[in-house]
Amino acid sequence: MKLSVLVPTSLVREAEDQREATRKLGYVARAAAVFRADELVVFPDEDGENKWGGEFVETVLRYAATPPYLRKEAWGKRDELRYAGILPPVLVSSTTAGDSDETPALREGIVTEVGPDDRVRVNCGMQHPVSLFTPPGMNVSKGERVAVRISSREPVRARIVDEPLPGFDVSRMDLTEALGRPDAGVRIATSRYGESLSVPRLGDLTARITDAGGMTVVFGSPGRGLPDMLGMSPEDVADVEPSVGPGFDLWLNTIPRQGSDVVRTEEAMFASLASLTLTE
Repeated sequence: MKLSVLVPTSLVREAEDQREATRKLGYVARAAAVFRADELVVFPDEDGENKWGGEFVETVLRYAATPPYLRKEAWGKRDELRYAGILPPVLVSSTTAGDSDETPALREGIVTEVGPDDRVRVNCGMQHPVSLFTPPGMNVSKGERVAVRISSREPVRARIVDEPLPGFDVSRMDLTEALGRPDAGVRIATSRYGESLSVPRLGDLTARITDAGGMTVVFGSPGRGLPDMLGMSPEDVADVEPSVGPGFDLWLNTIPRQGSDVVRTEEAMFASLASLTLTE
């Protein structure tokens, strides 16, 4: 099942400095990795942004999702990444084997050059980028992430494979566009004003998510929840009208016994996804 997580560009609005904003984004990336999100989409909330907006948020999250062996060449030095050293390790569970030449390993690579005759050069953590053929029917472009199956390091034997990579993609997209995709699954808006999540309700919802092939879970930012962003009142959310909002299937309060006035985005992600990803 596909899991898409949507967060606003304003999610670091309460951070006192860039260091704290970076740390916060690191835990957002951690939550996406822990609960096996397929993608982390950043949607615009320009009215709620403070010092750091969409470009900063997307850049730090993309960096956090990049395997360590690709970060230096893929990113170089950028002002947005000044405090990247404090990011907690994402440590995505991987099908990648160790450094043994006897066991084929699946690694993430980045296309550094596209050449003729379906050949591309790929940086996949080897000493140098390697020249590989693209599989029939597969088109890749410079900067694209690809899966590389490595069967030997000395000599190098590797091939690009059309297989899913461990980890998650990061992109920036309008909220309505993200919710309108055919593979969005059950579209869930998280809000303290939504329907309280209970054990019986979770059972019904899990079955619904399974039938839909996945879910898209949308979070707000500290002090500025989704209703505020969308110009909605708590009463609008409580009405649970299908036509309310930009295309949600339901509004859900995943922390019904909330004891703090404000739940930060990264906290809401861990609390919400822990329940919503339970299996039957």
